[in-house]
Amino acid sequence: MAITTTTAPTAVVFDLAPAARRVAELVAGVRDEQLPGPTPCAEFTVRDLLAHLAGLAAAFRDAAVKRAGAWSERPLAEGAGHPLTADWRRVLPRRLTELAHLWRAGEAWQGSARAGGVTLTAGVAAQVALGELVLHGWDLARATGQPYACDRPSLQVVYALLAPEADNPARAPMFAPVVDVPYGSDFLDRVVGLGGRDPRWTPAA
Repeated sequence: MAITTTTAPTAVVFDLAPAARRVAELVAGVRDEQLPGPTPCAEFTVRDLLAHLAGLAAAFRDAAVKRAGAWSERPLAEGAGHPLTADWRRVLPRRLTELAHLWRAGEAWQGSARAGGVTLTAGVAAQVALGELVLHGWDLARATGQPYACDRPSLQVVYALLAPEADNPARAPMFAPVVDVPYGSDFLDRVVGLGGRDPRWTPAA
């Protein structure tokens, strides 16, 4: 996937589809007995994480078309406070597909976008959406014992979002403190660490 320059407020336009598709694949691999289990996000069980993903997918889907409504105003950080609906196996993959499709339209990248009760320039909103997909995709994979691979262009976008804020205390509560990873660690582990995750995390730990 090429990252191309654009006249939109963000410096680049990128494709959210690889990350969205990977999360959808992980969702399909979640077993019912895993729903009460822990995740790398201490405040989320697997059930909570799936509910959070369902909410953010709807919020950033609507943000792409500048649609005002409940999803544009509901704080994303409250994901653990909203129940996972019974039809999550059908609804969540559909929302992820819609999100990726709508952010491929040039109009999505123009002006501002509102999600989670926050108004951002459209390009930054897309970066945040991709960051959520990449990091929570990793969370879901680790929590449910599934392999996780992320395309490098997506990792580059998320790294560019997180690295400048690594020492900013205002990054909380969106992200936990940065976790230092050993020198020479692969790029995914470095991005995960910037996102406040320990790359060595396992459910048993």
